[in-house]
Amino acid sequence: MRPSQRITTWIFAAALAIGWSSAAIAAPPNFVFILADDLGMQDVGFMGSQYFETPNLDSLAEESLVFNEAYMYPTCSPSRAAILTGKQSFRTNCYTVPVLEKGNSRDNIFSSWTVGAEHSVYAKPLASAGYQLIHLGKWHIVGPNPAEETSLPLKTKLSQPKNGDLSWLAAHRSPEIQQYYPTGRGFHENVGGTWWGDPARGYDQGYNAPSGGYVAPFKNPFIADQEDAPWLTDRLTSDAIDFIDRHQDVPFFVNLHYYAPHRPSVPRNKEWLSHFMNKPGDPSTGQGMGPAKKKKEIAAYATMIKSIDENVGRITDYLDRAGLRENTVILFSSDNGFNGLQSRNENLRGAKGNVYEGGLRVPTLINWPKTVAPNRCDTPIHGLDFFPTFLELAGITDYTSTLDGDSLVPLLQGKPLKDRAIFWHIASTYKNPPCSIIRKGDWKLIQFLKEGNIELYNLRQDLKESRDLSVENPEMAQALLKQLVNWRQANNVPLPPSSQLKF
Repeated sequence: MRPSQRITTWIFAAALAIGWSSAAIAAPPNFVFILADDLGMQDVGFMGSQYFETPNLDSLAEESLVFNEAYMYPTCSPSRAAILTGKQSFRTNCYTVPVLEKGNSRDNIFSSWTVGAEHSVYAKPLASAGYQLIHLGKWHIVGPNPAEETSLPLKTKLSQPKNGDLSWLAAHRSPEIQQYYPTGRGFHENVGGTWWGDPARGYDQGYNAPSGGYVAPFKNPFIADQEDAPWLTDRLTSDAIDFIDRHQDVPFFVNLHYYAPHRPSVPRNKEWLSHFMNKPGDPSTGQGMGPAKKKKEIAAYATMIKSIDENVGRITDYLDRAGLRENTVILFSSDNGFNGLQSRNENLRGAKGNVYEGGLRVPTLINWPKTVAPNRCDTPIHGLDFFPTFLELAGITDYTSTLDGDSLVPLLQGKPLKDRAIFWHIASTYKNPPCSIIRKGDWKLIQFLKEGNIELYNLRQDLKESRDLSVENPEMAQALLKQLVNWRQANNVPLPPSSQLKF
């Protein structure tokens, strides 16, 4: 099939599949997928923060479909594996960041770091359909030594090299390991993606290095330093814009996965830091409140969020100037909830790493001018839903691998999503013991996998998850528990060896 024929097929396949008229879709849409790292649900203005400043995102949100109840896994490894593959944690064996795991191999299923090549990421089908793709920033679905991960289940948790140690680099430039990198998984270019979970790893001092990896030299072997781009978030954005500029005549996909605002909290500049140090805190969320030491941490974090926002503005301004905005889908989200060492949210229980809402909820919006009507959506969604959404929007109908999420296209059209539950399976210990979770309607049930004890919350009435209703409402608890157990049984979901449960 010639490229022109393929494009024509895309146009009509997309128009028919998603219910928008062919006249409304001049060509397959471009995609800019911006993913922040550790940005909490209310760490942005459009989700209610009165302390953090995100005017560009707030303006974009006014033109977008904003998802009020968007979820991820509580840490980055399982979230990124789920986003990129569209598959649940038990399929990829990614339950949490391996080095954060606690306990032994009887009470846990220790996590893989490397997602196997048998699990395709969304870049593959999009590239086959003619898209040009670039990944920029955090990747984190390859481990420092994939050879350690070949025999599952793992007997001990995985480790990582010390800060500043680049002994792994030669092997990671080889075809054997590059197959797990962005360019081995369908992306045409990679800027900064490697096994690192944060940019400070290139420095012997790690988080204590003044640069923290956010100020050049970045010491990331997959980012060439440039004199005119000394701030990492700016640099990744500039490379994203350059890629778009070079590929305006073909459908493109920009996977812009910022390292920020992950720790260390490095001030973007002195002026912004001073501004947030002097700004009154928000008593509703607790952001910007507390002693001077805590205030300095969150003020530095606020400058990193402001930098992300500034760069989102750079991207939308460029797309407007280039005449590309109307046919570009912008997705903005985060990989998990806020880090409790950097931010606060008194409206939610827990933070990054917790199985409560503070660890799971993230800010999310989808923007497609003149095609997706601005609105607020209360339907719960999950990062697993992004992959099938990309496929449907691109008109790709022949993808046959397992996808655990659902396309969000009905919601983008203002229609209801099919009735469903959202599931999580976290089979290793970080901040909470291993558990499975089901969210359906207003209700959320957690079952801990050691002895099977449960917690039940009505999130509509009790977003803070302050009152366990499992004893008070046994009918709802048992109904949700049955559905959760049936889900595990139907999918052959593995349990830790010491679990007393059958399924």
